[in-house]
Amino acid sequence: MFAPKGLGYDRGSTIFSPDGRLFQVEYAIEAVKRGTTAIGIKTSEGCCLAVQKRLHTSLVEKEMVKKIFAIDNHIAAAIAGLTADAHVLVNQARIQAQIHRITYNEAITVEALTRRLANLKQMYTQHAGVRPFGVSLLIAGCDEMLGPQLYMTEPSGSYWGYRATAIGSSAPAIIEFLEGEYQEIAQTMEDGNLLALKALNQVSEGPLDEEMIEIAIISKENRTIEYLGKPDIAALISRL
Repeated sequence: MFAPKGLGYDRGSTIFSPDGRLFQVEYAIEAVKRGTTAIGIKTSEGCCLAVQKRLHTSLVEKEMVKKIFAIDNHIAAAIAGLTADAHVLVNQARIQAQIHRITYNEAITVEALTRRLANLKQMYTQHAGVRPFGVSLLIAGCDEMLGPQLYMTEPSGSYWGYRATAIGSSAPAIIEFLEGEYQEIAQTMEDGNLLALKALNQVSEGPLDEEMIEIAIISKENRTIEYLGKPDIAALISRL
């Protein structure tokens, strides 16, 4: 009787398979691919994050389903994957942002915060008795010196900077759409919001519903997070 291929190598996040793979990390990435779709857009005026929420039952209060979280005054994060894992990382991100502010008397940069979260994720792929975080994050914000910044972290601990990207179940189709539609030059926040909704509309199974869309923007001018209300989202949807 032959053992299934990979048996034993997927039972610990610290065990490499003969072909150099970490199966637990790959399983965590699969969890992200099953998550709700989140989009990040960087514009000349700031960054926007957009998420299409998904309910497992109509009995759930829609307002309780949150996929975009404030980290600091100038940084927000959108998630795809296991929400419980995301809450742990979001709390750690908030702690790291406050530690930096108290230690250095200045706001943490978006990349520095992303790097600390990525390091934490990587640690959970290197120690026995733990599993990788099954969540990816889009981290967007506006630095005082560098302006709008957008990063994405993976369960492996890798992270990259982007002008526009997506995570979650429809990420490949949306990224392909953004590659053809995104224009960085002279793109306003409203342009970014519309582009995100157009991308979501490409993969939505039905008409977009303002109650199931969550949008947050971080403008370069005031460096604060603003959540768009349902009337504003409805107005943007009507322009599609």
